[in-house]
Amino acid sequence: MDAPLLTLDLPGIPKVKSGKVREVFDLGDRLLFVATDRISAFDCVMPNGIPQKGQVLTQISHFWFDFSAPWLRNHRIGRAHDPLPPELQPHASQVRGRSMIVQKAKPLAIECVVRGYLAGSGWKEYRSSQTVCGIPLPSGLKECSELPEPIFTPATKAETGHDENISYAQAIDIVGSEVAAKVRDLSLRLYAEARRHARERGILIADTKFEFGIDDSGLLLIDEALTPDSSRFWPADQYQPGRGQPSYDKQFVRDYLETLDWDKTPPAPALPQDVVEKTRNKYLEAYEKLTGSPLAV
Repeated sequence: MDAPLLTLDLPGIPKVKSGKVREVFDLGDRLLFVATDRISAFDCVMPNGIPQKGQVLTQISHFWFDFSAPWLRNHRIGRAHDPLPPELQPHASQVRGRSMIVQKAKPLAIECVVRGYLAGSGWKEYRSSQTVCGIPLPSGLKECSELPEPIFTPATKAETGHDENISYAQAIDIVGSEVAAKVRDLSLRLYAEARRHARERGILIADTKFEFGIDDSGLLLIDEALTPDSSRFWPADQYQPGRGQPSYDKQFVRDYLETLDWDKTPPAPALPQDVVEKTRNKYLEAYEKLTGSPLAV
């Protein structure tokens, strides 16, 4: 197994952003997204990563972009294993399978979150007010209960720390009523269709977040889509409302960190090899279940 890719610089190609996981490079009229194998928990990046995680994230996004392409525009220009342009050929071994060339777009200043189950911050709010992002819900729901229907709960974007949940009215104030309505409807449709697909393959998509941008032709889906990093994926055969669910993402990482005497501020502790391996296997399992194929490397 290859060592995890934790840092990446491409000499001669300017880097425009380095996020918790992704590196973004400027190709002139296009951008290059490269997903590293970094993993974060509690808003801290771990010093060691998860081998192949970046490839899983990228290729799951490619899968969902293909899945929704007949009715939803996205920013992708090339597919996962298309030949690289000449300027990237010297870096093929570093970016192969984990990169995406995309068109430039102006990102909206909101995250488009869709929830189908009552978990995370939504469960916390429901316990205090029987609402999620101000949306009233029926009484008697349990932790991780399936909602009567999926709800759109936008959030503000945060460069560091957690995004902040906002009401739909606040989203209108930020992006305008027409754009807010469009991204709400597109988000709910994509979630519904993806959830149906995933459920048939043994995965429940509890919630997810999308990002949209605007170019000369209008709205388009950008960034990643329906990955274990942007969604809660639960194994359907172990689902039981009234408790937290096993998941396909950072569960082993979080569980391990909770056993430590660590105050959840940097520097983060290194992850033991067994935690790394279990987490890697969960990411690969999610990919294979959703796509029906092993990860292409």
